[in-house]
Amino acid sequence: MGREGHIVPADPPKKKAPGSRSWILLDVSGQGTVLDVDKYDIMHRVHIHARDLRILDPLLSYPSTILGREKAIVLNLEHIKAIITGDEVLLRDPLDENVIPVVAELQRRLPHANVKHQGQVDGKEMGGHDVEAGEEDESPFEFRALEVALEAICSFLAARTTELESAAYPALDELTSKISSRNLDRVRKLKSAMTRLTARVQKVRDELEQLLDDDDDMADLYLSRKLSGSASPVSGSGPANWYPNSPTIGSKISRASRASMGTYRGDENDVEELEMLLEAYFMQIDGTLNKLTTLREYIDDTEDYINIQLDNHRNQLIQLELFLSLGTLCLSIYSLVAGIFGVNIPYTWNTGYGYMFKWVVIVTGVFCAALFVIVGSYARYKGLVGQ
Repeated sequence: MGREGHIVPADPPKKKAPGSRSWILLDVSGQGTVLDVDKYDIMHRVHIHARDLRILDPLLSYPSTILGREKAIVLNLEHIKAIITGDEVLLRDPLDENVIPVVAELQRRLPHANVKHQGQVDGKEMGGHDVEAGEEDESPFEFRALEVALEAICSFLAARTTELESAAYPALDELTSKISSRNLDRVRKLKSAMTRLTARVQKVRDELEQLLDDDDDMADLYLSRKLSGSASPVSGSGPANWYPNSPTIGSKISRASRASMGTYRGDENDVEELEMLLEAYFMQIDGTLNKLTTLREYIDDTEDYINIQLDNHRNQLIQLELFLSLGTLCLSIYSLVAGIFGVNIPYTWNTGYGYMFKWVVIVTGVFCAALFVIVGSYARYKGLVGQ
């Protein structure tokens, strides 16, 4: 009984390991730990509400969002769904093919500040090298993590835009040279993909623009500034609960927190550094949106050109129909005259008209031909048919 009670809960984790381990924790040293926790543990860890965590649910469709909370930044940018605190990053779905490069980049760039502080404590670097390290690592932890996420999502959308451009422009040129069902269906699919991609890029751009327009929202993203204003930067509910046997991690977090306290003790309303960071990626995402806008204009121009071609073909058909109708009218007149002279009912006026029949046929034919030429010339002169 005891052995069976132990085996039953052990089997499901083996089957659900890839799905249940949906979070990876990256600390200030860049080391990652895959976590198998539920949403309540995450909420207790980063001190956010359920409605904020619901934004990161991949089963729910939420627009791109960057939310600043008291102790965390909730980040939902396409496939990048993360929670950033003052000393760690929680990233969802670390096994996703689009998230793996983000994890690698975070592991590469997050430890920079820690290396700088370690060098300052040891006092072994040269003065010029120490200044360069300070210039490189002066940004707080949360801004470096946010920059990696913004850079990743802007690069991802830019790459998708480049792929769409490389497929769309040749397809549009081929459509203008040959209008066929295959080419039309190909362009239709590309236009649908462009519309979806434009909406995704627009959402990211709107979120960045909204942040840039509101200084209070940008101030909420300064987690290090909030941490420096608190009495205890590293609380008992912090990393010690997750790493009870890791004093090294705790010391690293303490050093990063003390450095943030010394760096961000100035004006609480100063958001210049974050504004410059957001503006850089806003310009990048805006450039991507401009490329999609240019592609949409090219598609619209191609549609106008195709419509002009179709109108020209339609006018040619109308011209052919007009000449056929005019020829039918002339033949009807000719048949009418021939029918009148071909009746077998005897009348006084048709007695002995055999010698006249030849001239009647000739005159009627000339009249029908003249009528055809006159009506056709009039229609061409009035622009009713093409030249």
